[in-house]
Amino acid sequence: MIRLGYGTNGFADHRLDDVLAILADLGYDGLALTLDHQHLDPYAPDLAERVRALSRRLDRLGLDVVIETGARYLLDPWRKHQPTLLSAEREGRARRVDLLVRAVRIAADLGAQAVSFWSGAVPDDGDPAAAWERLVAGCETVLAAARDAGVVLGFEPEPGMLLDSLDRFDRLRDALGRPDGFGVTVDIGHCRCLEPDAIPDCLARVAPYLVNVQIDDMRRGVHEHLEFGAGEIDFPPVMRALSESGYRGLVSVELPRHSHAATRVATESLTFLRKAAGQ
Repeated sequence: MIRLGYGTNGFADHRLDDVLAILADLGYDGLALTLDHQHLDPYAPDLAERVRALSRRLDRLGLDVVIETGARYLLDPWRKHQPTLLSAEREGRARRVDLLVRAVRIAADLGAQAVSFWSGAVPDDGDPAAAWERLVAGCETVLAAARDAGVVLGFEPEPGMLLDSLDRFDRLRDALGRPDGFGVTVDIGHCRCLEPDAIPDCLARVAPYLVNVQIDDMRRGVHEHLEFGAGEIDFPPVMRALSESGYRGLVSVELPRHSHAATRVATESLTFLRKAAGQ
């Protein structure tokens, strides 16, 4: 049975409590919660109280959760997704690491499935080799915090970033010593966008360390998250591959540019994915 979730970055105009109620009412199994100022701000002065209240609410509604860390302007109101683990400025990299460590602590308090994160793009004037060294160092720090907290990390290959493919994820995992608790987040659309292999083959390849799945439609070579049926993906084979992989975590809809129609898109997405999975 595929367990379906929905990303809160696709409900940016709703209060978090309303998002939880809507997803539970629709029949979703959980949510991918992006830490951000409008839902759960990891820098809020009353964060601990908010996390405790959220934990109780999730329990009452029977919703599972994965923590996402891709907020656009949480760390810098001027620059999207900045700073990153690759930033030239040591202080900037430290701010990103601090956010990820905060995410780990929140995940531990919520009993979250995983914390998902990505590399960032190489700075315009940067050296890819130096950026890679920064990435490995940052991941080592976050991994140490995750081990202490008993939290699983899911690293997401992201088009346009330094680590954009499953091949490069394998390289990173090797550089870290193939540690337990360091898995991969797979976005199904990204596989269609840039991976050379068919999506079911991608899922079979990473099955032993697959810890988080995002799902959306997409076209080859175009990094645009599309509603289901608007892209090129044949979803029934994808859902079969997920079932056969042994993965039992959330498969969360990732449509971050659809908040203007969130309730409609969430409703139609659930119907589409259940049909594709034969549920």
